[in-house]
Amino acid sequence: MNSVSLGYSEQPSLSAVGSLLGASPAMQEVFRLIERVGPTEASVLLTGESGSGKELAAQSIHECSPRRGRPFVAINCGAIPAGLIEAELFGYEKGSFTGAVRAHAGVFERAQGGTLLLDEVTEMPLDMQTRLLRVLETRKYYRVGASTEYSSDVRVIAATNRCPLQAVQNGNFREDLLYRLAVFPVHMPPLRSRGDDVALLAEHFLAELNAQARSQKRLSALARMTLKQHPWPGNVRELKNCIERAFILGDTVLELAPLIQGAIVHNGDSASDRERLDIRVGSRIHDMERSLIEATLDYFKGNKRRAADALGCSLKTLYNKLNGYSQSQECANS
Repeated sequence: MNSVSLGYSEQPSLSAVGSLLGASPAMQEVFRLIERVGPTEASVLLTGESGSGKELAAQSIHECSPRRGRPFVAINCGAIPAGLIEAELFGYEKGSFTGAVRAHAGVFERAQGGTLLLDEVTEMPLDMQTRLLRVLETRKYYRVGASTEYSSDVRVIAATNRCPLQAVQNGNFREDLLYRLAVFPVHMPPLRSRGDDVALLAEHFLAELNAQARSQKRLSALARMTLKQHPWPGNVRELKNCIERAFILGDTVLELAPLIQGAIVHNGDSASDRERLDIRVGSRIHDMERSLIEATLDYFKGNKRRAADALGCSLKTLYNKLNGYSQSQECANS
């Protein structure tokens, strides 16, 4: 485990395992688990909120493994249309379907000898879960439109920001696939539970930006207080983006509070006003759901991924809902 000193003697130093940084007890436990499972061939299931560092954890496992000199490939299962996910996973031959103007290697082929991260794996369609399970068990697969069988030498790491057991109970995820992927589960703690890591990571991100720009910008006392008080629902990703915005906008002393407030309040509306949605008693469930989705999208300025996270649904489900509303509107206008 490597240490990254920030030059503040009164603060603990960040430790690093692969691409992950942290000093809190929660992250030290994550580091311990990664160092134990990294050298093995065990399948790993990473759970945790969006932005908590699941992909970095997967990269760290790869870097701790004998496969570290081979490819690390990541795919977001929730961002690929259901009709295309088989082709993205296993590849396809030229002419196998309309638009297949040339052969294409899937992620299993591109990750050969290395590590494959299946992010948001619980969003994968059920029929593809069956095919994935077969590939994991036999280490054999076919490209779409091909008769030649390929051998797979890939270590699979899966990740999800949902509760996988709940997905199984809801009928959205195969129980046998879950147990095949979760040989070694690792939970990534949210940033709000990591104590001093918030300030340490903020200083680390700022030091990187200062080194790139050859500057000496620093956080104000109010900014340091804001770091402690803000709950960071977007976790490390939100923190890093906030520091970068402050760095771009600030001169010498950086402030964070206006940036965090600006992400929630705009056009003179108060946060409390924009967080409320009035529903009339007797409204149809379909209409209430649509109103909630549209209001949430407006709240997050059209950011569908943040809206989906807030609504507790997958990005794919949100797209399907929006497409359904669009088709209903077209039918009403025709």
